[in-house]
Amino acid sequence: MSNENNVALVTGGSRGIGLGICKALVADGWNLAVNGMRDEQAVSEAMASLRTDGAEVIYCQGNVADADARAAMLDQVEQHFGRLNLLVNNAGITSPGRKDITEATEEGFDQVMAVNLKGPYFLTQLTARWMLTQGEADESFAGTIVNISSVSAAIPSPDRGDYCISRAGTSMATKLWARRLGPHGINVYEIRPGVIRTDMTAVVTEKYDRLIEEGLLAQPRWGTTEDVGQAVALLASGKLSYATGNTIHIDGGLERLRTL
Repeated sequence: MSNENNVALVTGGSRGIGLGICKALVADGWNLAVNGMRDEQAVSEAMASLRTDGAEVIYCQGNVADADARAAMLDQVEQHFGRLNLLVNNAGITSPGRKDITEATEEGFDQVMAVNLKGPYFLTQLTARWMLTQGEADESFAGTIVNISSVSAAIPSPDRGDYCISRAGTSMATKLWARRLGPHGINVYEIRPGVIRTDMTAVVTEKYDRLIEEGLLAQPRWGTTEDVGQAVALLASGKLSYATGNTIHIDGGLERLRTL
């Protein structure tokens, strides 16, 4: 399937895993709307790197936790491209202060849920409505939604309880949207990354270097943003079209192959 005119919106796409996803999509011929929190000048280098392959790329600044920002984001995509074929819900934050669940605060819990769960849920709602409209106007339209969660959806970390719960919620949201949109040719997937080398995991590099050396993973290396990006590109290609609602584990065997 040619992606020449196809458009993807990637939240949190200007750095880390999101940027890795954007690079993989550009390599496959997608045009991009990249969402991020920073102002456009701060992400100019990242945006320039995406445009080197000839892709049409716009930047949509805004917080996915904010309803007005979500609506403005999609309005910007519609005004510029007039279509949207792929939504990647990647934006997310870790648990503030990584506090033990006996010490965690309601404020931190609400913040994590707003960004990691509520925001993507309602951005998906807006996107689903638009994709359904596009499908009604064009029988050949095929939409895809990919939620980026974490192995923390299934593996408990008591110092990041709010984060784990938000990612478990992402898994159920994926199933809900897949069930609702499947009859309309819109596939929904979850990608569950494991230990991925990004600026978010930089603070725990020493910890995971040791754990990987001690046998944490079946594939004994850090995951890369490219690993996740390639998985998204595969799902977006339509080559796994009869697999909606599934979870793709990009974790080196952590979640299923760890020896207990």
